[in-house]
Amino acid sequence: VSDNLFNGRRFRALTVVDNFSRECLAIHAGKSLKGEDVVRIMEALRVLDKRLPVRIQADNGSEFISKSLDKWAYEHGVTMDFSRPGKPTDNPFIESFNGSLRDECLNIHWFLSLEDAQEKLDNWR
Repeated sequence: VSDNLFNGRRFRALTVVDNFSRECLAIHAGKSLKGEDVVRIMEALRVLDKRLPVRIQADNGSEFISKSLDKWAYEHGVTMDFSRPGKPTDNPFIESFNGSLRDECLNIHWFLSLEDAQEKLDNWR
């Protein structure tokens, strides 16, 4: 999901959602998202929860098709499940979740900085 700060600079938000429990495990805001960011967040969740997902369902964004995330997933026995390009219906729950995030948070807040955006995203979560 992407949005703008008050000065027009774009930022992106990575959402990590458990498809079974529907719980939002993490939202991370950054200027750009790289595979290393996804790995760092997944490692933090692994340490916090002492468990890993069996699979990660994702679109074909550059942060998900990176070598670093592929290596991390392989080393931890996690299967990467990619949706077909241009087919958001392959990930209906996350698309719905991201739509709610946009409607209930991104569209109603004015973000002064990345830190401000992260704080508001955490409060929404």
